[in-house]
Amino acid sequence: MQQKDQGFTLIELMIVVAVMGILASLAIPSYQGFVAKTQVGLVVSELDTYRTAYEANIEDREFINNGGLGSMASQFTIGSAATEIATANADGSGHLQVTLGGRVLGSLAGAVVRFERNTDGRWRCVIDTDGATGWRNSYLPAGCVAS
Repeated sequence: MQQKDQGFTLIELMIVVAVMGILASLAIPSYQGFVAKTQVGLVVSELDTYRTAYEANIEDREFINNGGLGSMASQFTIGSAATEIATANADGSGHLQVTLGGRVLGSLAGAVVRFERNTDGRWRCVIDTDGATGWRNSYLPAGCVAS
């Protein structure tokens, strides 16, 4: 007598679906955390590239604007090419600043990434997280502080 293949029972299928659901519920927040950290790191890296041009403009006593810095609008920040990202003060201090938005994760939107320059010419990365509703300190790149 031949035995017919029975396939999976309903209980077995339900168990597999439940296990997959549990794994997905653990993996998705982790994945979103990695994406958020990557997006913040990318914006910090982009803003960091403008420090050299900022210093050159200070040294040459030129007016600091987006054109002189070579600044381009990012897909992860709000504003356009016309939105100035640099501020220079008469005492030599100043900052480069952008606000997260655009195609960034919703939990990061509103955070402000700023490189602050003191009068001695030293830079410090500061991220103002007040505007970001879902901010976690695990998103901070190395060398940056949250305010």
